[in-house]
Parts: sequence; structure tokens; C-alpha cells
Amino acid sequence: MAKAKTKKEATGPKTIQNRKARYDYHVLDEFEAGMVLVGSEVKSLFSGKGNLTDGYCRVVNDEMWLMNVDIEPYDKATYFSHERRRDRKLLLHRKEIIQIERKSMEKGFSIVPLEIYFKHGKAKVKIAMVRGKANYDKRETIAKRDTKREIDRAIHGRD
Repeated sequence: MAKAKTKKEATGPKTIQNRKARYDYHVLDEFEAGMVLVGSEVKSLFSGKGNLTDGYCRVVNDEMWLMNVDIEPYDKATYFSHERRRDRKLLLHRKEIIQIERKSMEKGFSIVPLEIYFKHGKAKVKIAMVRGKANYDKRETIAKRDTKREIDRAIHGRD
């Protein structure tokens, strides 16, 4: 008889999320975009070493760019390492770029990255059209989260 195959530990790519974006903004529309990366950036993102907190997107010369996103240098890369906060080009269809650019020209709208993940072996970034929240909206979000947590605790019988 053949031996049963043992599963390897799940060491797949990690998703990097921008939790602060959903707290600070109302997400109106989401888009998936590819990213132009250097090899050491891909390996660093694969191991989950990136930070989207201060990141934003901008349209320059009919191209979408991801700005101010921090991707740590890959520790095993020698002198072929990358800059931490360089601008990275995003790959979108022309119609999507035009749509995003028109919407972002309106007052109060911004383009923010929500998460970086891997799909079919390629790094993707989920960007969103957002509008800023007021302080009372943030308090409302916190109150909803707390009540949901209390309800869950009551249902599951935890103190």
C-alpha cells in the first residue's frame, strides 16, 4: 500500500491589510489592480512585511501610481534590494483609470489601498474610492462594534 501523503504546513502568502482605512473612511467603490514590483519586493510581500497605513494612490499622466507604501527590504537580498517607500505603478484598464480620475477630482474623495494579496501567483492591490468620516461616524462605528461583541459573548456564554 502507498503511504498517505502528509500535508505541509501552510506557509502561503500573507494578506496585508489597511485596517485604518476602513476606520477613517467610507469605502464607496473598490478596484483590483496589479502592481509593478522588483523581485525582492515580491518576496518581502509574500512573507507579509509591508505597511499600507500611510499609502495613497494618484493618477499621473494617465497612469495609476501607488505612493508612500512601506515594503521592508527582503533580508536575504544582497545589494539588489529595493527602496522602502518608492512609487509603484499600478496596472488597471484605461477605462477604470479614467473613471477613478474623474471621481477623485470631486471634493472630498481620495484613492486609498485597502489590502495587498496574492492571486494566481501575482501580487494584487485592492484600491478604493473613499470619502472621509467625521468624528461622530467613528464613534458610531466603535459603538456598533462593541454591541456586536457583547451580543456574541452572550450567545456563546462567555463573560
